[in-house]
Amino acid sequence: MKLDILAIGAHPDDVELGCGATIAKEIYLGKKVGILDLTRGELGTRGSAEIRDMEASNAAKILNVSVRENLAFSDGFFVNDKEHQLEIIKIIRKYKPTIVLCNAIDDRHIDHPKGSNLVSDSCFLSGLMKIETEFDGEKQEAWRPKQVYHYIQWKNLEPDFVIDVSGFIETKLKSVKAYSSQFYDPNSDEPSSPISTKNFLDSIIYRSQDLGRLIGVDNAEGFTAERYVAIKSFNNLI
Repeated sequence: MKLDILAIGAHPDDVELGCGATIAKEIYLGKKVGILDLTRGELGTRGSAEIRDMEASNAAKILNVSVRENLAFSDGFFVNDKEHQLEIIKIIRKYKPTIVLCNAIDDRHIDHPKGSNLVSDSCFLSGLMKIETEFDGEKQEAWRPKQVYHYIQWKNLEPDFVIDVSGFIETKLKSVKAYSSQFYDPNSDEPSSPISTKNFLDSIIYRSQDLGRLIGVDNAEGFTAERYVAIKSFNNLI
């Protein structure tokens, strides 16, 4: 299966929080989208790896993605080295995405910028023919995504571009709430965390509304780019 977009996150729920509405919109427009989680989020304050596995599966159904995989790297301790890069390269070559979306380049959680750099480096290396990988016993062909973009997470980074996601923010919110162990629940007896507050849950909406306000639409999601974002003419802008 060839994917148009592969969205990658260090933890289950990173993708939903960072670019869930964009994914929902692209799928609505007919694009094939997949999600790759690098870890199972086993060090999270709330829930467990097993619970988050189930929640990730439910969120994938809500977003209607074509595939979701998890590499089960060590939460908090994975590094940007050859061993981890090769595992991501295998996935990139398996699905041949045109676009890769990945973690924020700078963020509160150390796994987010680590994941950002790891995925970016792996996307480049995946295009080198002399790096040999196999999947299901067969040699894989080199493949390099055309674009690598980084969604925005906890920190209010300045986006290089924003996408109008009006009409898709409710789907994003539903996919986030699929992680019921992680987010605001007034009846929960789990320990509190920075993302379990009502303020954080509300921020999903008001942050998208603020970005939308700046471009004259209801809701938007922001991204940073590693290279210039090229357009064919001014007519491509909204």
